[in-house]
Amino acid sequence: MNRSSTGVNLPGLRSHNAALVLDLLRAAGPDGISRLELAERTGLTPQAVSKITARLRAEGLLAEAGHRASTGGKPRTVLRLVPDAGYAVGVHLDRDELTSVLMDLTGDVVAVRRAPLDFGAGVEVVVDAVVREVAALGFPRSRPFPGAETLLGVGVAVPGPLDHGQGVLHRVTGFPQWDGVRLRDVLAGRLGLAVVLDKDTNAAALGLALRARPATGESFAYLHLGTGLGAGLVLGGALHRGARTGAGEFGHQTVQLDGPLCGCGDRGCIEALCLAAVARGDIAEAARVLGTGAANLVGLLDIDRVVLGGRVVAAHQGEFVRGVRDVLTEQARREGRSAAVPVAAAGDGGRGVADGAAQLVLAPLFGRV
Repeated sequence: MNRSSTGVNLPGLRSHNAALVLDLLRAAGPDGISRLELAERTGLTPQAVSKITARLRAEGLLAEAGHRASTGGKPRTVLRLVPDAGYAVGVHLDRDELTSVLMDLTGDVVAVRRAPLDFGAGVEVVVDAVVREVAALGFPRSRPFPGAETLLGVGVAVPGPLDHGQGVLHRVTGFPQWDGVRLRDVLAGRLGLAVVLDKDTNAAALGLALRARPATGESFAYLHLGTGLGAGLVLGGALHRGARTGAGEFGHQTVQLDGPLCGCGDRGCIEALCLAAVARGDIAEAARVLGTGAANLVGLLDIDRVVLGGRVVAAHQGEFVRGVRDVLTEQARREGRSAAVPVAAAGDGGRGVADGAAQLVLAPLFGRV
C-alpha cells in the first residue's frame, strides 16, 4: 500500500494537544463529546480546541454525532471519532501459533485470524507467514471494510527478550537462532508499512491498560503463562520497559537454587518449575509457583493488582486465580496488611497479546504510550 494515499495526516497527529483531544473522543465512544467539554477536560482554550477539531475533521477522523442541550444559548454540537478512519494490524507470534487482528481507531477488533506457526523454522518462514496473514486481513490492496485502505501500521508481539527501540530480538529461550535478528526492519521492508515490535507481555499489558483506562498512577503486573512465562509491567500508569527495554523477564527469576534445568541454561527458574507442574497435570502446584513469583513482584514493586493471562491460564482460569490469590493472601497476613493485592484473569479469550500488538500502533496517536 502506498502510505501517502492514506487520509490521515500523521505529522498532524503527533501534536500533543491533538492526541489529548483524540484520546477523549475515543473514551467518549459513539455518544461523542462537545467542544466545550473537550476544552474543560484538556485545559485548552475553546479556540485551540476548535482549530484542532476542524483539522481532525478535515482529515476524516471526526464527525458530528448530533447535538446536546445547552444551559444557555444554542445546542452544543457533539463530535465522535470515526472508527474506520484508520486501522492497525496486531500480530502475536507465539512459539507454535500466529494470531492476527484488525483493529479500528476506537480499539474495536473487526477481524481475527489464527494459524499454526513454527517459530523455530527460521526468519524467512515466519516473515512469510506474517505477510500472508496481513494480506488475508485485506492489505495492502483489497478493501474488506469501508475505509480499510487506511492501515496505519502493524504491531508485532514476540517472545522476549528483545530491544524494543531497535526492533531486534535477543536470545529467545529455546530459539537461539533469533538472536540479533532485526525483525522490525525485515517486516517493514516486506510489508511496505510502519512496524512496531515489542514483547508479547508488554503488548498485552498495554492493551489491558488502554482497555481499563486505569487511574493515573495505578500499577499492575500482567503475568502470561503459555508456551513460556513472562510479565508485562504498568508502573505509575505507564508501560515499563526498562532502560534497555528488557524489563519483565519474569519467568527466569531463580526460585530453587538446585532446581531443574531451564531452557535458558539456568536452574530453578520459575518458568521451568511452573511448566513442569503443568506438564504433569498438577495445576495447583503450577498456581502456587506462579503465586510465589507474583508475591516477589508485589513485595518488590508494591503494585496495586495482578492480572493473569495466556493459554494455560485460560484453560484453568479458576484454579490459577485461586492459587495465586491464596499465596498473596498469606503474604498479606504475614506482613500485617488488611487486604491482599487483588488477582484477576485477563478474560481476553486468548487474544490479548494480538489486541495489544495492534495498540502498539494506535496508542501513540492518542498520547498513550
